[in-house]
Amino acid sequence: MFIASPVKTNFYGAGLTRSPAFPALPRRRQQQHRVPLSRQVRAVISREEKAVDQEDEKSTNGSLVSNSPAFPWKRSKYTGSKTVVAVVKIRKKMREKLTERFEHQLELLMKAIGQGMLIQLVSEEIDPESGSGKRSLEAPVLGLPTVRNNPRYLEFKANFNVPTDFGKPGAILVTNLLSTEICLSEIIIHDDNDTILFPGNTWIHSRTDNPEGRIIFRSQPCLPSQTPAGIKELREKDLRTVQGNGKGERKPHERVYDYDVYNDLGDPRKKERVRPVLGVPQRPYPRRCRSGRPLVSRDPPCESRGKEKEEFYVPRDEVFEEIKRDTFTAGRFKALFHNLVPSIAAALSNLDIPFTCFSDIDRLYKCDIVLGPTEPKDTGLGGFVGGFMDGILNVGETLLKYDTPAVIKWDRFAWLRDNEFGRQALAGVNPVNIELLKELPIRSKLDPAIYGPQESALTEEVIAREVQHYGMTLEQAFEEKRMFLLDYHDMLLPFVDKINSIKEDPRKTYASRTIFFYSKAGTLRPLAIELSLPPTSENENKFVYTHGHDATTHWIWKLAKAHVCSNDAGVHQLVNHWLRTHACMEPYIIATNRQLSTMHPVYKLLHPHMRYTLEINARARKSLINGGGIIESCFTPGKYSMDLSSAAYKSMWRFDMEGLPADLVRRGMAEEDSSAECGVKLVIEDYPYAADGLLIWKAIKDLVESYVKHFYSEPNSITTDLELQAWWDEIKNKGHYDKKDEPWWPKLNTTQDLSEILTNMIWIASGQHAAINFGQYPFGGYVPNRPTLLRKLIPHENDHDYEMFMRNPQYSFLSSLPTQLQATKVMAVQETLSTHSADEEYLIDLREVQRRWFQDEEVVKYFNKFSEELEEIEKKINKRNKDKKLKNRTGAGMPPYELLLPTSSHGVTGRGIPNSISI
Repeated sequence: MFIASPVKTNFYGAGLTRSPAFPALPRRRQQQHRVPLSRQVRAVISREEKAVDQEDEKSTNGSLVSNSPAFPWKRSKYTGSKTVVAVVKIRKKMREKLTERFEHQLELLMKAIGQGMLIQLVSEEIDPESGSGKRSLEAPVLGLPTVRNNPRYLEFKANFNVPTDFGKPGAILVTNLLSTEICLSEIIIHDDNDTILFPGNTWIHSRTDNPEGRIIFRSQPCLPSQTPAGIKELREKDLRTVQGNGKGERKPHERVYDYDVYNDLGDPRKKERVRPVLGVPQRPYPRRCRSGRPLVSRDPPCESRGKEKEEFYVPRDEVFEEIKRDTFTAGRFKALFHNLVPSIAAALSNLDIPFTCFSDIDRLYKCDIVLGPTEPKDTGLGGFVGGFMDGILNVGETLLKYDTPAVIKWDRFAWLRDNEFGRQALAGVNPVNIELLKELPIRSKLDPAIYGPQESALTEEVIAREVQHYGMTLEQAFEEKRMFLLDYHDMLLPFVDKINSIKEDPRKTYASRTIFFYSKAGTLRPLAIELSLPPTSENENKFVYTHGHDATTHWIWKLAKAHVCSNDAGVHQLVNHWLRTHACMEPYIIATNRQLSTMHPVYKLLHPHMRYTLEINARARKSLINGGGIIESCFTPGKYSMDLSSAAYKSMWRFDMEGLPADLVRRGMAEEDSSAECGVKLVIEDYPYAADGLLIWKAIKDLVESYVKHFYSEPNSITTDLELQAWWDEIKNKGHYDKKDEPWWPKLNTTQDLSEILTNMIWIASGQHAAINFGQYPFGGYVPNRPTLLRKLIPHENDHDYEMFMRNPQYSFLSSLPTQLQATKVMAVQETLSTHSADEEYLIDLREVQRRWFQDEEVVKYFNKFSEELEEIEKKINKRNKDKKLKNRTGAGMPPYELLLPTSSHGVTGRGIPNSISI
């Protein structure tokens, strides 16, 4: 058991002086006698008692405690003392290198002799003399650890003697004396019959990195106005610490949260890697977490990207834990291996290889039905190098193959059919862009002087002819709300010429519009596609395609659908996925840590929904959305990807429309209905994303409303909460600075206002992200179903490659897809992004996650009820997926819609809602 021994502390100044917790060997001429351990542990009780202690100290001939001061609060008489026991729980690394094992054993020895950690209790009560909270003596932790159920956690104990009127401990000051950081899981204080939890789950920096200790508060949440007087000062100090001063480069051990623009995506020293800064008037964007790396240029002011293997700074507690890192390591290894095969082949032939037949694609997967035996590959090179190359190429056929994506697992040809193309607009990985079509013709909002006539080429005549195939007039179709639209025209047309001019990794694109018809059979079917190029005086720029019945029209229609999917994949990744979840969530996380104390009930509510987001965003800036990164090389917009994302933020993002019901109403996919459970009624009942999402939304909303009313029961408690108001003000005016003057920002005056804001945030971090992230590999892992770019425009009769198309349309289709290198890069990323790590924390388990934060039984009931509701929702979704009337969920060979099922195992499952944007 650890024993706490007293340490000399100067409470009146800023500095602390400590007696050695484990004394050095005395010199021969200055021998000292050790004080008995019981006397070391004893705390001085009062100024009157100090005289008695001094007498004892004289008899010990200059003992270690001879200069220990009395507690710095006055007592009129001796009040007695009591023993307080502290159980300190520390988490160790899962795996350690040989040197780390030695260091770990050394650390255990240092902790055992009191040279590892110092802790000090701070009472909720004020010391009348100092005006601050009463403090125990600062005590080292001594003894050997205890291992409980989980070998990753070590428990140490410490005993304190404090005055009987010390009051309830409200904070603990922790100092790490080791040269390496310590992961503090929690501290539990046993005070008489009271057990007080001090949750940590935090890394305690070494004193050599920063002499300032850490402040750990008790688990009981409280508003700023309710903060016990003894720890109010510490609450304010802790917030100042995490806010930083906005200067200098951040160090890995720090936990400083601050804002910056996106000025680290490019490298101005390389002409092909120059990228504009995002977060300026011309290119608005949410703010990211500041790292403070030195600038490599001042016009534009771009930050250094560091060395290749250096990771971008995120506050220490935001960094991935080892299990999460392992998931990424496995993904990177598979990506490296798969990319190695086509890379070597490309190097040998001096070009990047296209797919030449569907079996080239099939050989990427494990499925024995799809895969057949292949002939050994021979590079034609002799000697050792040739043998090595042949081995690499052949081993790729059997090792580390990808799982067969769900979209073709039971039906290899589903992706070819129109009804599957339509179904994925409602139940695929990007079901958030389809909207109700209310009238024809469709009109663009772009400047006609630059982009040509605003009227779409999808005329009433064209659409009426297609609708007739379903036994209905166009008027009836509009009246019955059966017409729907997927419109990327205005978002993409300003970038089409630039994209089509890219010389490195060339790709070709259009700005697309697709009109769908919702049939009486309950399926969504594409009627017509418009593909547009910027206008020129010589050529036609708007092309309309419909589903024909002859062979040529059939293949042209497939190419048109592929271009729509390419547009959809780019918008999904850069706008709906990256911008609307990852990037827009980052300012909420920064503001929550800067302005809300860890004691604040809103901080405690949001904390599980912030896990790992800053780290995954930093990794994205490092290798995914950066200049020359995977998004640029493998998705349609190329080096204009983040310009497109910024343009979307400018034109369409608004906080009040990010909640699910508001977004559905905005797109015409739902109508306001006060009698409906979530206040809206779906236009298409069999809209799996929306139908399941509303169940999750409602459960989150009910939890948040109960929680908020519990903590804000007094009139004006919202407006008088200074931390809360500063938090919301900072989100608007710093985190989303470029949108700060927009009139649509919600007010924060009532519990309803706060509930709606928090419900939005939690939905975005959990349900929304799950719906548009974890289906990336199940739907996009099969390249023909969802190509991320196309390398050719659709051939027309006078084009030079039209003859090749007529002779071999399959080759024309396949050679338009991403190359093998591009495809395998994307597959590797999509598989990694679709993977749940083994340490994932799910929304349905929120009661387990939050149980350690709260000792309030009423609050615990809210989370228990929430988890029970999600269990019922899972049953309801499973039942829906077996309902044969719901054609977008069930059918021969069709994967059920499971992206919003609350539970999941680890791996690529196509289901499960984590608490946070953790991948």
